[in-house]
Amino acid sequence: MALRIQFENSSEIGCYATLTNSYCLVAQGASENFYSAFESELSDTLPVVHSSIAGCRIVGNLTVGNKNGLLVPNTTVDQELQHIRNSLPENIKIQRIEEKLNALGNVIVCNDYVALVHPDLDSETKEIISDVLSVEVFPQTVAGQVLVGTYCAISNRGGLIHPKTTVSDLDELSSLLQVPLVAGTVNRGSNQIASGLIVNDWIAFCGLTSTATEISVIEKVFKLSDSFVPTPAQGVKSGASDADTRAQVSNADLKDALIDSLF
Repeated sequence: MALRIQFENSSEIGCYATLTNSYCLVAQGASENFYSAFESELSDTLPVVHSSIAGCRIVGNLTVGNKNGLLVPNTTVDQELQHIRNSLPENIKIQRIEEKLNALGNVIVCNDYVALVHPDLDSETKEIISDVLSVEVFPQTVAGQVLVGTYCAISNRGGLIHPKTTVSDLDELSSLLQVPLVAGTVNRGSNQIASGLIVNDWIAFCGLTSTATEISVIEKVFKLSDSFVPTPAQGVKSGASDADTRAQVSNADLKDALIDSLF
């Protein structure tokens, strides 16, 4: 299921929230409707945490994480870090990173197994990403853009990527990530995918201006229509199996998804 929401008057919802299979960070602010949208859909399965980073509301731009951990920039103050630690499950690793490219959500994109990162990240930062998030790390660009976290969104089931990505690049990235990828847009034609879309293995939230066609593509490539939603009794870890979530679909299936979305 993919839901349309907005933060105050902005459809750039990915700037103000970080969503994983284990937790959700949501910006503090005047928009309680934004927070309540996540709370109503997610509170039965994972914690939804009000937070700021370095006094800023753009938690989606500044943080990156998966079911294993959360990375925050070195500008995060101690009170914010402690609040996040107290709110997340104990098994989630939280690490503050000394990195000049400190808008981590813009320079890193990951699922629970693989991370694509800005080619200029420090080697020490790449090691921390690997250790905290328990992922393989690959320096990459997306459609010639170094801000990989801005121009794609991925889960363990699929990914949406910059619309000008070539077929050969799609194949290469899909091979690295081991999930099917589709080139597309959000928010009525925006190529800044992660600004308008956040997704985990069973639900997606997209900007209010996203079209029906864009939502249809999102639901197909991320396989949201057949996603298993964990219950409180089963816990988040009881979601789709690793083998299931990493299953790939054929090129024909991806073409069908795009064709079907146009009708």
